Amino acid sequence: MIVDTLIEKIIEKQNPVCVGLDTAPEYLPEEMQASGAEEIAEAIFAFNRGIIDATADMVPAVKVQIAYYETLGAAGIGCFARTCAYAKAQGLAVIADAKRNDIGATAARYAAAFLGDPAKTEGAEAAFPADFLTVNGYLGTDGIAPFTEACKAYDRGIFVLVKTSNPSSGELQDLRLADGRTVYECMGDMAEKWGEGTCGKYGFSRVGAVVGATHPAEAKILRARLPHTFFLVPGYGAQGGNAEMLKNCFFEGGMGGIVNNSRGILLAYKKSGGRYDEAARAACLEMKEDLRRVLGEIHA
Repeated sequence: MIVDTLIEKIIEKQNPVCVGLDTAPEYLPEEMQASGAEEIAEAIFAFNRGIIDATADMVPAVKVQIAYYETLGAAGIGCFARTCAYAKAQGLAVIADAKRNDIGATAARYAAAFLGDPAKTEGAEAAFPADFLTVNGYLGTDGIAPFTEACKAYDRGIFVLVKTSNPSSGELQDLRLADGRTVYECMGDMAEKWGEGTCGKYGFSRVGAVVGATHPAEAKILRARLPHTFFLVPGYGAQGGNAEMLKNCFFEGGMGGIVNNSRGILLAYKKSGGRYDEAARAACLEMKEDLRRVLGEIHA
């Protein structure tokens, strides 16, 4: 099961770090700068390949944010697909960060694109080779059902936006409902329910939750409330989150989540100098040690 596989990679490498490949053209070193969509896309893929090669032995996963690739049109989408495929070939779990959200036939097409085509009888024939997909649950159960069906059919997973890391998330997510729950608690409860019956050997389901490191009090509430929901934790580093803040996303033994870091890894060379890939590796190692200091040894 895909969630078990991700957890086993985390345990094996003693590292819950996810490298965020949110690669903007301006992030590239001077010698890799290019002009024109095709050339920029090739340069970004080369940059991503260098990051993956430098870190694949020490991190369990990458998260590829599709918006950074869509800005380059067809060439960028091709780069996104190639990046996902290359990361997967290097043994990494791939999270497609596309935050898809729709209902009925449209949601089914999104699920087919990222998680495997429900129309196929064998295999997971998807346009993009992802293991997990971020989704927005705002449309409710019929907007999520096509994704959970694809997850079951093709051994994939999703992460539902529950408590996001951005500063204004509370404008909606912290509002109180008539039953006393906050919106984020309600969405968390829905994610837990959507994952029922799909738990693997470590007790986590195919339906995870996005829970930001920048909201530790809310994360503590959610971690206690959602015992079977694996967390994707953004917000570490450039967004202001640190290891002490995100520890509430984890259970005893360091289980229960994976922590994304994008700019802190991609742009490490601008702070330290030297080769971008070597700087990225050093940043991953530093983050690993930072998390280990708080979470301790990761074990089931």
